[in-house]
Amino acid sequence: MQTRSVQIVLCLTVLGILSTAAVEEAAAASPKDDGYRGIWFTLGQMTEYGDKYSGGLGTYTANHVPMAIYAKEANKTFFVYGAGKQGKRYLLDMVSYFDHARGVVPRPTIVHDKQGVNDPHDNPSLCIDPRGYVWVFVSGRARARPGFIYRSTKPYSIDDFEMISQREITYPQPRWIEGQGLLHLFTKYTHGRELYFSTSPDGKNFSPDQKFAGMGGHYQTSHQRGNRVITAFNMHPGGNVDKRTNLYFLQTDDRGRTWRNAQGEPLQVPLVEPNNPALVRDYMAEKRLVYIHDLDLDRDGRPAILFITSASYKPGPEGDPRWWTIAHWTGKNWEFSEITRANHNYSTGSLYIEEGQWRIIGPTERGPQPIGGGGELAIWTSKDEGKTWTHERDVTRGSARNHNYVRRPINAHPDFYAFWADGDPDKFSESRLYFSNQAGDQVWQLPYDMPADFAQPEPAFK
Repeated sequence: MQTRSVQIVLCLTVLGILSTAAVEEAAAASPKDDGYRGIWFTLGQMTEYGDKYSGGLGTYTANHVPMAIYAKEANKTFFVYGAGKQGKRYLLDMVSYFDHARGVVPRPTIVHDKQGVNDPHDNPSLCIDPRGYVWVFVSGRARARPGFIYRSTKPYSIDDFEMISQREITYPQPRWIEGQGLLHLFTKYTHGRELYFSTSPDGKNFSPDQKFAGMGGHYQTSHQRGNRVITAFNMHPGGNVDKRTNLYFLQTDDRGRTWRNAQGEPLQVPLVEPNNPALVRDYMAEKRLVYIHDLDLDRDGRPAILFITSASYKPGPEGDPRWWTIAHWTGKNWEFSEITRANHNYSTGSLYIEEGQWRIIGPTERGPQPIGGGGELAIWTSKDEGKTWTHERDVTRGSARNHNYVRRPINAHPDFYAFWADGDPDKFSESRLYFSNQAGDQVWQLPYDMPADFAQPEPAFK
């Protein structure tokens, strides 16, 4: 079926106003949406204090990374998210950008229509190769739904995407390494949620999938600096995600040929025993659960990991005390600091290690739905490498819906420093998308409805 725009182009061609090439280009262009609307989701795992998690999950999960990248060459921050088709529970995998020079966003591009799937576990991740091509990795779910890899047809463009491959990938974490190619970290549902990696020189031809952690299951998040890729992950005893515990760290600087722990010792992978040299802390012995958010490297290249610890997988008081926590490798040992109490296991933020201070942006403050995931966003800072933390400022306030899943762009521009969605975790609601500046004193809402091709994001929380 032809779209209305293509029909118009065909008519203009018949009249001799446009060329056949223009028709072909219009017909090939990836479809657009007419606004920025996040996906709302409920897991349906209900307890006395509500669902295990629910709400506006357009920027979910912490295992989908990166979701935003600032490209200096184009002066644009590209980002991906899971959209609700016309605000409904129908997932579309989206890509767009913020044009820093013009201060506008275009209508977002629909890279992949999930054909009725409403689950944000199928949200996308993003990477940009050294030539400027934009890659979107669409997550699958176990072996029931495949994952997909797309590439833009032009550098620094979201006008049109071609599907490169269909693969068994969940929680995609692609990393382009200049001069070497792609290192892709992801999950496969083999014996639980096990961690794998694969490499490619061009994004099209991949090496065989190689497992690097299989201890009953894992959730991971990763980061990159140059040719060094780091990952932090937990484990699921007996494959039970509700018992997720322990904290592990691995790194590679040769696209997975060698994996090392924080001490720099090479390790044999896959890791199959819970007690191994990658273990950061044995939370299983402490009967604490671990929910990983983010990780970064300090000025000396030493890792710091942001996560929440909890006493139960259930929302409400059974999980208290929950703590936003930092683990920092000093070069000799891991140091731990508790930042502030958390209201929910799935209240998720990001860690930024900057010159002279560390920063956390996350939903640490009481929100309009205080028992559900998320809340009001705040900035916490540390000037002693994570040992002590100060609440610097509130970012959102007086909200109608909880804010959650704050994502850190790669090479974050000061004017697009954090990216997230809102939503009511207690009941189905609309979900809007936001970004803030570095200081957190300015927040913009992406346009929910777009009658034109471009629009300026609207200031929020004035």
